[in-house]
Amino acid sequence: MLNKLTEELAVCGFNAVFTLGKIHPETINRLFLREDRFMSFTKVCKDLAARKRPYKVCDDAELERICKSNRHQGVVAMIIAPTVKSLTRDDLEEWARKGATGLVLHSVGNDHNFGAMVRSAAFFGVRRVVIGNAASEAGLTTSAYRVAEGGMEYVTVKKVSDTTAFLRDASKKLITIGADPHGLWRVRDIPVIAREIETKRGFAVVIGNEETGLPREVKQECLRLVRAPGTGDIESLNAAQAATLLLHEIFEL
Repeated sequence: MLNKLTEELAVCGFNAVFTLGKIHPETINRLFLREDRFMSFTKVCKDLAARKRPYKVCDDAELERICKSNRHQGVVAMIIAPTVKSLTRDDLEEWARKGATGLVLHSVGNDHNFGAMVRSAAFFGVRRVVIGNAASEAGLTTSAYRVAEGGMEYVTVKKVSDTTAFLRDASKKLITIGADPHGLWRVRDIPVIAREIETKRGFAVVIGNEETGLPREVKQECLRLVRAPGTGDIESLNAAQAATLLLHEIFEL
């Protein structure tokens, strides 16, 4: 929930707020928590007091009112609404130079799926997440933070205005792999793909819209299209599940 008056974003959920307090306590402006959560956030409360920032013990009803969700798990932190910076050419150069793995999301509009993908990215040590800048795309919301279970504190989210153009450049430096239920390659073939394209280091895993997948023009800019084989009873996996499978296979290289 974004408070437009204070330009603050509510971060709720135990793991999300606990990790926020551990990694980036300086970003917390205010803290609201249930009495039974107080011992877990003693250090955060001391830091807030030292910075002359408030914290308050509340009941569930007040916590729900603050974050507009009953899934607060007893704690809500208010942070300055984060902004997503544009990914630069230097960012791409560094990505390739380090041989890192990143996640590229095209037209992913569901905040819960976005949060789940960030959680998977953080779990596998993926620090780069790229999103589009359209208003319809998922972003840094209360729901995304909560579903990410603390993963937001381990990734850097940047945006591009044109995924197709970005991938055209990225494919010259990285192994760009698109998730596609009709892809010629299987998830388990990723080690083979890595050996075949040995001149490039690092990966960009491209995930599309939950309902329509990747559009043709985006798929054309991916070096390989990869599928997760199944029975065929269901056409495809959830976008977050597909991302997790691909990131796991790359992690195991």
